[in-house]
Amino acid sequence: MDVVMLSRIQFALNITFHYIFPPMSIGLGLMLVIIEGFYLKTKSHTWYRLARFFTKIFALFFALGVASGFVQVFSFGNNWAEYSIFVGDVFGGVLAAEGVFAFFLEAGFIGIMLFGWDRVKPTTHYVSTILVAIGAHFSATWIVIANSWMQTPAGYKVVGTGSESRAVITNLWDVFFNPSTVDRLTHVILGCWINGAFMLMSIGGYYLLRNRFQNEGRAAFKLGAIVAFIVLILQLVEADQTARGVAVNQPEKFAALEGVYKTEPYTPINVVGWVDAENQEVHSIQIPGLLSFLTYRNFETPVRGLDQFPKENWANVPLVFQAYHLMIALWGLMMFISILTLIFWKSIMRGGSRWLLWITTFAVFAPVICNIAGWYTAELGRQPWIVWKVLRTAEGVSRSIVSSQVVGSLIMFICIYLLLGSLFFFLLNRKIQHGPTDEHDEENLYSNPQNGA
Repeated sequence: MDVVMLSRIQFALNITFHYIFPPMSIGLGLMLVIIEGFYLKTKSHTWYRLARFFTKIFALFFALGVASGFVQVFSFGNNWAEYSIFVGDVFGGVLAAEGVFAFFLEAGFIGIMLFGWDRVKPTTHYVSTILVAIGAHFSATWIVIANSWMQTPAGYKVVGTGSESRAVITNLWDVFFNPSTVDRLTHVILGCWINGAFMLMSIGGYYLLRNRFQNEGRAAFKLGAIVAFIVLILQLVEADQTARGVAVNQPEKFAALEGVYKTEPYTPINVVGWVDAENQEVHSIQIPGLLSFLTYRNFETPVRGLDQFPKENWANVPLVFQAYHLMIALWGLMMFISILTLIFWKSIMRGGSRWLLWITTFAVFAPVICNIAGWYTAELGRQPWIVWKVLRTAEGVSRSIVSSQVVGSLIMFICIYLLLGSLFFFLLNRKIQHGPTDEHDEENLYSNPQNGA
């Protein structure tokens, strides 16, 4: 296997592990703002305990997200030096903005958020929670801007030739608001919120199943279910807008996502199936004309197929198709679960529908996998370009590395991630088993039998 493919596999491994944590910390950040806001409004000890408990859960995801994120920086220098040189002038400003507007904001107030419960006024602590949540969202904003520029580059020009060429900014606002930034940022943030909502449903449902911390379990489950249902609907609307944007700005990518090999009117949508790349066809359940309608609001207008583009510019259609449809299928699953929670709402609140509580407990994995599948869809669909129609992926790899070096580091990362992942799940389980208790809160000493273990 050549250096380019090995480097791509290594980066995929790094980003897959890393992307477990930031979306969840962003989603939990929003949940913490809501939970602590309810506590300040109601002075309820249930909301107070939930706020302190989920602050600890947030901190665990935040710490692993920061630690695993640093690996990406070294990867750009070690494996993707040519790419880093080419985009350095553009990304330098964008990533510097992340440091100024996001990392400093989070670092400045997360200490108060974690350890200031008994040291600052409640309103001061709440402000720190809000600022940390805003910082987490800002971090996603600048990362998505940088990645969106790779998808739909704008506001730049290329100077130099050959290996000395690089992109330089000509219009900073065009870089920030390139054609895909707003849609992709909205899509990503909504996905993060779904993560946080399902985490609340999962932990709340688990406590209801185990007959532990019943008040906190009901409150967490109720909040998570309501937020999940609302945001899943918003995500459906936004996903439609995002997909239509891809059809306009990256038509060959869109054709790969939908498995459209042949341009024809009344283009059908492939609901579920698999791609036969050799024969350039998709074996699937189809709905005639629906893809044309969803894309152009007209059943007859043909969607441009891969037959209109050079084959050397095609993505890996089977991988892209399956990743994209996995993301959609998981959205459908989460929407179905969300609707079930509303149908059986009263039964759940009375301690019934335990089968559904089991489902929601494990459903937290659905948004995590869905987010990763979405990231894979975006990145695999952009191939063979690392910067769309500007720089090919093969041209971005470092010249000084050899396959054996990449293999060695890949094995090392696998071992490290197995260790870190095991430690993370051990600590997460330990915090969940301990539950939303606080030794400083006298009202929490299991005076209510329902709150006991």
